Amino acid sequence: MSADVQQFQVDLRGVVDLLSRHIYSSPRVYLRELLQNARDAITARREVDGKGGSIRITALTDTSGEFVLRDDGVGLSAAEVGDLLATVGRSSKRDIFDLPRSDYLGQFGIGLLSCFMVADSIVIRSRSARGGSAVEWTGSADGTFRVVEIDDDLPIGTSVHLTPRFDADELLRPAAVRELATVFAEFLPVQVTLVSASGDIDITRRAPFLDAVDDIDGAVQYGRDLVGATPFDAIELSEPATGTRGLAYVLPYAPPPGARQATRMYLGRMLLGERVDDVLPEWAFFVRAVVDSTGLAPTASRESLVDDAALEHVREQLGASIRRWVLELGLREPHRLAQFVAVHEVGLKSLVRHDDELAMFITRWLTLETTHGTMRIGDLVERYPHVRFAQSVDEFRQVAGISPASEVLVNGGYLYDADLVRMLPELYPHVTIELVDVAGELDRLDPPPLDDRDAAMALEDRAGGVLTASGCSVTVRSIDQPGLAALYVADPDVLRRIDRSRTKGITGSLWGGVLDRIDSTVSARRDDDLSARLCLNWSNRVVRALVRVHDDSVFARTVQLLYIQALLAGHHPLSDSDRALMTTALSDLVSLSAGIEEDSIPFDDAV
Repeated sequence: MSADVQQFQVDLRGVVDLLSRHIYSSPRVYLRELLQNARDAITARREVDGKGGSIRITALTDTSGEFVLRDDGVGLSAAEVGDLLATVGRSSKRDIFDLPRSDYLGQFGIGLLSCFMVADSIVIRSRSARGGSAVEWTGSADGTFRVVEIDDDLPIGTSVHLTPRFDADELLRPAAVRELATVFAEFLPVQVTLVSASGDIDITRRAPFLDAVDDIDGAVQYGRDLVGATPFDAIELSEPATGTRGLAYVLPYAPPPGARQATRMYLGRMLLGERVDDVLPEWAFFVRAVVDSTGLAPTASRESLVDDAALEHVREQLGASIRRWVLELGLREPHRLAQFVAVHEVGLKSLVRHDDELAMFITRWLTLETTHGTMRIGDLVERYPHVRFAQSVDEFRQVAGISPASEVLVNGGYLYDADLVRMLPELYPHVTIELVDVAGELDRLDPPPLDDRDAAMALEDRAGGVLTASGCSVTVRSIDQPGLAALYVADPDVLRRIDRSRTKGITGSLWGGVLDRIDSTVSARRDDDLSARLCLNWSNRVVRALVRVHDDSVFARTVQLLYIQALLAGHHPLSDSDRALMTTALSDLVSLSAGIEEDSIPFDDAV
């Protein structure tokens, strides 16, 4: 038994709802769709008789009661109107005018239906450049339409008449129409005019980002308006195979963290979107581009691009232009490249960890803090094939004090810097890296000479007894820096434990209990004694002189002051007990040196 083949029935209300909620981002796009249809019609007429080139818009007013957009394009015959405007999804450019798809934006035949988001009825009056009678098509939001031939002496072209919906009235009025026409069509290669009682207003103008060679000042001003400040530079972008070109403006400021690359995109000089992703590589976060193309394909909503092979090719070529700018800037104006890197360095460091392409050409310009000052990575790997680095800022500060001058130590404690150092052997095969820690560096130091070993060990025991209450042990080593008396060293676990102890002193019972449990968990995981160490430098004359100090009070106060000095030199915050220890030690030393009793020293509690 055979079944009859039946035609799908389309509910126009459902289609309009689909357009407004799921395809188009806003009813505002109605004007973009009308302008695009008009522009395409003008292009088609130029292939028929070489004429056409203007679009005139009359906005809704209280007296007119309707919105009208007129073009002098190719126009439509009665048969074309019935075929084109009654079929959802039919492309006028592909199926009726039989023109190449790449020449036009509108490929989906649904542009006119977008007008039902702002109007209850649409009237189209048209006369074809190919001859025939004028025709009028009237469509309603209920899904009905009618087509009639009319005797009016219409000029060749098409006019669209919209009667507004009650909730979309403002979108058809002069202020909104002028704004929308300027946003979407200010750079169209046809004349767009807004008809006004006070005088016609020209909407279109030259595109400064496409005519930068002839209008440098205009291109700079356009970039200033785009990024909100004078751009650091402008990079010319071009990919001839797809007719893609434009400018990438280098941001003079660091974009917000997590900001994605976005491009103001035009297709055939009609705005596609203000922030279109994927036109440029993700690593090009430091530019804001404005690009026009005649060969890339839009999605159905005409607000983004189809991610196809053409777009991938364009992205690669535009990325190559930006990469070439960086390389040429480094060769011609290295001081400006240094300024650029200084502005965007954190973002660049973040991306090179995951982007091999960016890492290959930008890493050498990034900087790292070292024991020999801030250095560019290119200079660092050229001078020091073996790079030692500390994992944290605290470790760097501690190890830097005992690091040999012939070696380099990098501070890996800043954001992304440790990861960047780990990448160096991959980027520069001759480079080796070494992670250092405080305990290991302390073990590398030489003990005092054999003849002085007994005196040094006695000094360790005696000074250790003084600092027992501070939770700090003492070790004596020979450091090749005579001016350095003492160095406070502690591995990260010790520093975190000290921070927790200080925090418990200023928090309530709830957080104090939490921190106690953390301490007990850490202690259970480690068998070694967690303590900080004061490393006394046997090469320093103050330390050697301590051996000959027999007065226990003078000895104790001197060791305590060396301990405080080492804390301050290592940028470690002083606790309340540390500050009290410093005050007591200084007061006692003054008393001892002056030969007076401490209680007789005048002291104002209010000070």
